Amino acid sequence: MFHQIWAALLYLYGILLNSIYQCPEHSQLTTGGVDGKEFPEPHLGQWYFIAGAAPTKEELATFDPVDNIVFNMSAGSVPMQLQLRATIRTKNGLCVPRKWIYRLSEGNTDLRTEGRPDMKTKLFSSTCPGGIMLKETGQGYQRFLLYNRSPHPPEKCLEEFQSLTSCLDFKAFLLTPRNQGEGVKSHRQLGLTTSSASVG
Repeated sequence: MFHQIWAALLYLYGILLNSIYQCPEHSQLTTGGVDGKEFPEPHLGQWYFIAGAAPTKEELATFDPVDNIVFNMSAGSVPMQLQLRATIRTKNGLCVPRKWIYRLSEGNTDLRTEGRPDMKTKLFSSTCPGGIMLKETGQGYQRFLLYNRSPHPPEKCLEEFQSLTSCLDFKAFLLTPRNQGEGVKSHRQLGLTTSSASVG
């Protein structure tokens, strides 16, 4: 009898603990709109890379040299395709242009990177105004990335992103310094226009 009462108390305690520490849910975005468009218009245009989170620092190491990144997302030349261009400003002041193509998956939020069959990207909504989150998974890494329409979103946005990702056991956190000036274009090109969606 005592064991049954003890087991019941432990069970109730577990439910209470889980309800207190449960990670907040973020709605997954859908690639197809109700009107049949390939991608919702509000997600096209210019985005600033703000922060990243991953289970380990090594999974964010590709962003270590980065000061800031400005992305421009546009509809591709064929249906179910997105073109993404980036201007990457490194901490030593160099400007590195990059571009790649996403293929949309019918009926879900999976984006596949052309030339990278191992890589999958999912889009998630953010409670931060003008914000969006991406979850990238590939061979040997997974990470959440926070983007915003503004290069300097409110501090609360960063706190919420770090809290959410930490709750999901993504303990490593990276914030872009943005000391070199956002998206200032340079004629110094390093020949790094590839079809890879990762920075490094």
